[in-house]
Amino acid sequence: MSRDVLVTGVEQFFGEDELIVSKTDLKGRITYCNDVFLRIAGYTEKECVGHPHSIIRHPEMPRCIFDLLWEFIQGGREIFAYVKNRCKNGDHYWVQAHVTPSRDRSGSILGYHSNRRVPDRDILENAIFPLYDDLLKEEQRHGNRKEGLQASKQLIDDFLSKNGIAYDEFIARL
Repeated sequence: MSRDVLVTGVEQFFGEDELIVSKTDLKGRITYCNDVFLRIAGYTEKECVGHPHSIIRHPEMPRCIFDLLWEFIQGGREIFAYVKNRCKNGDHYWVQAHVTPSRDRSGSILGYHSNRRVPDRDILENAIFPLYDDLLKEEQRHGNRKEGLQASKQLIDDFLSKNGIAYDEFIARL
C-alpha cells in the first residue's frame, strides 16, 4: 500500500458520540477496525486488516510522539496521545487516542487496542499544535531521519523536564 498519498490540508471530523476503534498485533499490523475507522479514514476493511497501522500516519505528525507511544505500550502501559491521522484521499483528522496493550490470560501482551475520541479543539490549538510544530521542525532540521528523531525526543524530554512532569501527566493535565 503506497504511503505517497497527497496531503490535501482538508480536515475531516467524526461525531462526539463516536469512537474510532482498532486493534493490532505486536508488530502494529491491523487485526480489527470498526466502521467509524473505515468511514473516516476512507479505507475498506480489506485494505486495512493485515496492513501496518501506519497507513494512516500523517507526515506532519512528529515521529517522537509515536516513539513515546511504542515505548509505553511495549512496556505494558497505556498511553493517551493526540494524533493527526491521514485519510486515504490525503485529508486528515485529529483524535485523542487511548492505546492499551491487549493481554492473554497469563498476562502476556498479544497486541494493542486503541480507542479514539474527538479531541478538545482548545487543547489542540493552544497546546498540541504549537508543541507538535516545534517537534516536527526539529525533526526536519536534520538531514538524517534518525538524528531528527533523536533531536525531537530530546526536545520533548527537555520540555517535560522543564515543566517537572512525565508525558502521561502532561497529557492528563491538558
